[in-house]
Amino acid sequence: MSEPGIPTFDQLKIFLAVVETGSFAAAGRRLNRATSVISYGITNLEAQLGLSLFDREGTRKPRLSAAGRAVLAEARAVSKDMDGLRAKVRGLLGGLEAQVDLAIDVMMPSAWLAETLRAFYTEFPTVGLNLHVEAIGAVTALVLDRKAVIGISGPLGAEMPGVENVVIGSVQLVPVASPDHPLAKAQPIKPGMSREHIQLVLTDRSPLSKGREFGVLSPHTWRLADLGAKLALLKEGIGWGNMPKPMIEGELAAGHLVELAMPDNSGGDYRLSGIYRTDTPPGPAASWLLERFREAGSSER
Repeated sequence: MSEPGIPTFDQLKIFLAVVETGSFAAAGRRLNRATSVISYGITNLEAQLGLSLFDREGTRKPRLSAAGRAVLAEARAVSKDMDGLRAKVRGLLGGLEAQVDLAIDVMMPSAWLAETLRAFYTEFPTVGLNLHVEAIGAVTALVLDRKAVIGISGPLGAEMPGVENVVIGSVQLVPVASPDHPLAKAQPIKPGMSREHIQLVLTDRSPLSKGREFGVLSPHTWRLADLGAKLALLKEGIGWGNMPKPMIEGELAAGHLVELAMPDNSGGDYRLSGIYRTDTPPGPAASWLLERFREAGSSER
């Protein structure tokens, strides 16, 4: 059996363009090449590999063969790696970033943020910083829309295609209410009692989280896009809700809030990950930031 030849990256680009656009002509338009050039490129690729990548009989549109489907995944992986390589080289050629656009989840402990950004200012005094503070899917949306080069996102960010992620750490969420709230006075809280009261729920402006619920138990909800507003309402005795424990430790110690021993909601850990677009890896300063956030999160474990 003869060994397959080594296809060029250009041949793989043509192959992917045909698959993604659905025809040789559309691929030519995308790549700004004649249809005959696209056809010639596919023919050469098939000759290099010794495989027929498309079934051409009985259809006017190119249809992937079984071999073509198998090759497709590898071609996409090569293209992704090449995009990453080119993007990294562009960053190296360009040197240090003039500005880093950073998006963080509102659940991040302020101590992590302050410690990391203080060190960042010392390390990169000439690099500007544009900071976005968002909730749930909005952090990932900013990264996907290229409005932020890196983000520190909740669990949703790690699930999105086209996004690379590195675990930063986690924040403990606890159910709380005002001492005057009926749930705080109940001894003990019985299963299902949480459903009888308003639950304050954090929401966001991103379509990525549309239709998804995170820790919602009660059918009676008030939804807020601001964690500070949620805290203010909780202290006023309007509803109950989950809050990041580092943010409310002072309120718990002062007796402004009490932690609820709820049998059907014990809070849990809110995982935070550093994210960036696969095709736009962070430059030197942004990479340094991600590593420092990871160290800050690791020190709390």
